[in-house]
Amino acid sequence: MFQALIEPLQYGFMQRSLVIAILVGLLCAVVGSYLMVQRLALLGDAISHSVLPGLAIAFMLGANIFVGAFIAGVFSTMAIAWIRTRSPIKEDAAMGIVFSAFFALGITLITVIQKDNKIDLNHFLFGNILGVTVDEVRDTAIIAAVVLIVVVLIYKELLFYTFDPLGAQAAGLPVNRLNFGLMLLIALTIVASMKAVGVILVLSLLITPGATAYLLVKRLHQVMILGAVIGVFSSISGMYLSYFYNLPSGPAIVLVVSGLFLLALLFSPKHGVLIPSVNQK
Repeated sequence: MFQALIEPLQYGFMQRSLVIAILVGLLCAVVGSYLMVQRLALLGDAISHSVLPGLAIAFMLGANIFVGAFIAGVFSTMAIAWIRTRSPIKEDAAMGIVFSAFFALGITLITVIQKDNKIDLNHFLFGNILGVTVDEVRDTAIIAAVVLIVVVLIYKELLFYTFDPLGAQAAGLPVNRLNFGLMLLIALTIVASMKAVGVILVLSLLITPGATAYLLVKRLHQVMILGAVIGVFSSISGMYLSYFYNLPSGPAIVLVVSGLFLLALLFSPKHGVLIPSVNQK
C-alpha cells in the first residue's frame, strides 16, 4: 500500500501535479464557500467560461495567458455589473448573457488559432494537470498565496457582507468594493485552476467541496476548513486514480469530489436523505 502511494512521486511531472492539485483544492474550497453561501454558483460558472477569450487573445499576442485570462475574467464581472445597474435585467440573466457571449467568443478565437497553429488549446477547457511546468506551479502558488492572504485580512467584512449585505451597507461597509473584490478573488481562483481541471470543470471544485462541508458543519469558517480538506483530498485522490487507471485527471478529481458530496447528502447526521429519524427531530 505504502509502495503504491510513493510510486508516482518518483516522477517530476507527478510531483508538480500533486502540488498544483493541493493548491487548487485548497483555494477553490475557500473562495467557493462564499459563492455557495451567497447562492451565486452561476457567477462562478460565468467567470470561468468568460476567461477563454482572454487566454486566446494573450496567446495570439505572445503574452502570458494567465494575465489574459484574468483580465477577461475581470472584464466579464464589470460587464455583468454594468448590465445589472444600467438596465432592468436581473443579475442571473446578465450572468447568462455575458457567460454565453464570452464563451462563444473564446471558442471561436481558439478555433481560429488552431487553424494556423498546430497547438492544442483544448486542455484549457478540460484541464491538463499532468503537463504543468515549474513556472506554472510558481504562478499558481503566488496566486493562491495572494488570494488566501486577502481572504484572511478581510474575513470579517466578507462574512458580514455575505450573510447580511443590507446590514453591512447600513453599517458603513463598502459593499460595492467587497462585491467587486470577491469577484476578483473568484477570477484569480479560476485562473489558478485552469491548468488543473479546465474552465468547464472548475465550477465543481468551486462549489462542491463547500456544499459538502455545508451538509456537515454550520459556521462559515468551519465550512471553509472542512471544504479545504475535502478539496485537497479529492484533488490528490483524483491524481492517483488518474495515474493508476489512466483516467483524465480533471474529470477524475471532479468525480471524487462529487462522490464525497453524494455520501454527505445521503448520510449527513443532520441533513442526510437516508437518516430520516434525525431529520424529523
